[in-house]
Amino acid sequence: MPKAAYHLSYPERRTTSVVFASPHSGRDYPWTFLRRTQLNEYSVRSSEDAFVDELFECATKYGAPFVKAGAPRAFVDLNRAPDELDPALIEGVRAIGHNPRVASGLGVVPRVVANGKAIYRGKISMSDAQKRIDGYWHPYHEILKGQLDQAFLMFGEAILIDCHSMPHEAMDALARSGIRRPEIVLGDRFGTTASDEIVSQVEAAFIEAGLVVTRNVPFAGAYITQAYGQPSKGHHALQIEIDRSLYMNERLIRPNGNFQAFKHMLENIVAEIADIGQPGESTLAAE
Repeated sequence: MPKAAYHLSYPERRTTSVVFASPHSGRDYPWTFLRRTQLNEYSVRSSEDAFVDELFECATKYGAPFVKAGAPRAFVDLNRAPDELDPALIEGVRAIGHNPRVASGLGVVPRVVANGKAIYRGKISMSDAQKRIDGYWHPYHEILKGQLDQAFLMFGEAILIDCHSMPHEAMDALARSGIRRPEIVLGDRFGTTASDEIVSQVEAAFIEAGLVVTRNVPFAGAYITQAYGQPSKGHHALQIEIDRSLYMNERLIRPNGNFQAFKHMLENIVAEIADIGQPGESTLAAE
């Protein structure tokens, strides 16, 4: 089993209501899992948000905690509800209604990775699935919720920045339509999980850095933004998707020659986002 459910990096002094998190950058693949998968070492990592944790680890320098996954997404998906169980993968699970994520093989215990490649040759037991949920899903969400609750107590609001990456090809359809290819997609479930003021400030930070930004298309946010975003109560959640080709070789899953330059650029953006949650900087916090 993966050694840790999560890793928490905490600033020397917490100065912002912003919490950064990366639920899909875990890369501790247990040998028992690798022995069971029919995929090679590159394919099994294709749905992983590789190196996103390294890109955002600077958050603590700017007074914000950073929570990252220990277990990889192919093993358990922390951006799904714990009851999104796939009857096509897990023995004894009955189909209840239609869930498009589960139907496509992307439940809390995934059946496929990128491009629909099957992870296993057959099914897994319900006890195996439950161990993953109990041992990794619940601890990750407990620590994440704890950090957000602490932010709310300290600052009167909590802002979750849920950090992800997307394949370059994910934007092909938009690019073919004549729209300039987006490099960053911000997801707030079409305005329901974060205030427009906060989203606009995050958007401006990326645009000022010279990046092309869109909102909610094709990624509007999934379970985490839905679960933690209640702007009317001072709880904001925003998903950030970054084009992987900006910093990595997607085929080899390695940093590319632009990695350090992009990481430096992103650090400036992280600093600006952290400032949004500084007392006196955010209108919401001042209220």
